[in-house]
Amino acid sequence: MYARSTTIHGNPQSVDEGTAYVRDEVMPAVRAMDGCVGLSMLADRETGMCIVTTSWRDREAMAASAEGVRAMRDRAVQVFGGEFEVREWEVSAMHRRHEAHHGACTRVTWLRGEPDTMERSIDTFRMSLMPRLDDLAGFCSVSLMTHAAEGMAVAAVTYDSHEDMIETRGDAERLRAEFATALGLAVTDVHEFDLVLAHLRVPETA
Repeated sequence: MYARSTTIHGNPQSVDEGTAYVRDEVMPAVRAMDGCVGLSMLADRETGMCIVTTSWRDREAMAASAEGVRAMRDRAVQVFGGEFEVREWEVSAMHRRHEAHHGACTRVTWLRGEPDTMERSIDTFRMSLMPRLDDLAGFCSVSLMTHAAEGMAVAAVTYDSHEDMIETRGDAERLRAEFATALGLAVTDVHEFDLVLAHLRVPETA
């Protein structure tokens, strides 16, 4: 399973309009493409930072969709205002206690390490870290996406509410430090979002 993420650093005042555009125009069109599994969107209404992620059955389907999504992405960036960055990933792990509901929030952590240790990092994430996340208050789901050749990874942990996400900050920081230190990974960024569209539909891997 593969995913393409588009990170938009937009105008905070345009987030609601941009969300409506992605929900009403982009999502139906993308989900109709061959091999598309689903779409999700994260939004920080204070900063205007948003991440739209599409999931794909395989690398070939993702590659074939590139031209078809270009015009919609360009239009979305116009609606949001600001700059954007596109990255493609392999979905290396997904664990879901239950589907996300209205009001869910997501903490995203970006990591970087050595490409030749990425496989070991993924195994450790699946076997050691994921079971411990189940114990966090309001835990809903966790995903890990990687770009092994560049030694890059991004983990997204979703909680039932903003209150749960705030309550777990300390525990999440300790787990993040323990995991990153043990595997020699550098945490390059951590950001919290509202999960405004939850239709990624990536199947469970653990």
